Amino acid sequence: MDRYLKQVFIYASRFLEQLSTKGIYIILLLYYAFKNDQTPAWAKRIIIGTIAYFLSPIDSIPDLAPFIGLTDDIGVLSFGLVTIACYINNEVRHKAIEKLESLIPEKIDQQSIEDVDSWL
Repeated sequence: MDRYLKQVFIYASRFLEQLSTKGIYIILLLYYAFKNDQTPAWAKRIIIGTIAYFLSPIDSIPDLAPFIGLTDDIGVLSFGLVTIACYINNEVRHKAIEKLESLIPEKIDQQSIEDVDSWL
């Protein structure tokens, strides 16, 4: 399963320019929540479904459409995150922020991180 989730980062890296800090941070939060031993099986299934939709080539709005192509993906990622929010602890947040800083150090929008954290 860990290999499957790593494919998310390979896929998402193609869209780093289009994905906002918010989108990348949500993906990282889901990833680290999945890896957390305290996250129950039902929440991990939500994470898998959420990430599967993100990776799916079948989309309600094609990802290649300029400006709006990733809108549905961000919506589904946000829904998945809010659904499992009680399993996003400080350790998960810390790991996600560390990874985010290593992926896009010059481009991090601090307000986006605060916005996502306010949903949790």
